[in-house]
Amino acid sequence: MKPTFLFFLFSLIIIPIFAQQPSKQVIFTDKAPKPIGPYSQAILSGNTLYVAGQIAIDPETGKMDTLTIESEIQRVLKNLGAVLNAAGMNFNSIAKTTIYTTDLKYFKTINTIYGQYFKENPPARETVQVVALPAKAHVEISAIAVR
Repeated sequence: MKPTFLFFLFSLIIIPIFAQQPSKQVIFTDKAPKPIGPYSQAILSGNTLYVAGQIAIDPETGKMDTLTIESEIQRVLKNLGAVLNAAGMNFNSIAKTTIYTTDLKYFKTINTIYGQYFKENPPARETVQVVALPAKAHVEISAIAVR
């Protein structure tokens, strides 16, 4: 084989593999709660945004908003929206969510409030009951969004 052919083959196969490494950008906004551990609010990689689970911490006070389950769910979704906005996205950008709840008795209430944010073409999702959530939260929502 001629060296020119080998270089051409190398250029077609190897160089594109290294050139397509997606960047990883940390997304942060003070309009959502600061992480309470060693994680980021979200990571943007290429056109995909991975949003960490949001709980009902009020970003202005740093305290949980658990007066009612309805207010807690609203705060979780507001926090999620703030992170999406910081990445130049919105609820229509979400492809998938995961909802964690400490009691599936909240399922109907979660669906009612969640449905207000996803009127058309809602994302794929699962809802899982867990034993406990950070900061004594009753609901946590994570998301994957795309541009």
